[in-house]
Amino acid sequence: MFYPYRGFGCLFVLACIVLLFYPFWKIVTKAGYSGAMSLLFFIPVVNFIFIWVAATSEWPIETELRELRAHAGMPPPPPR
Repeated sequence: MFYPYRGFGCLFVLACIVLLFYPFWKIVTKAGYSGAMSLLFFIPVVNFIFIWVAATSEWPIETELRELRAHAGMPPPPPR
């Protein structure tokens, strides 16, 4: 059978992936991780594991900020 809109569906899915990839990349790099880790969001089950690990672990940017504050002689922030 001939499906005239099959190409449109593929383009739509591809556009959605591209539109989601950019924000994921920005979020992951702002957290201090490598931007390539944003590819994990597109792997089923692994994306949930990555979100839990990222939410419960100390981010590299937090470690860097703590070290810079210690170097500048500022008191550490209160624990959460």
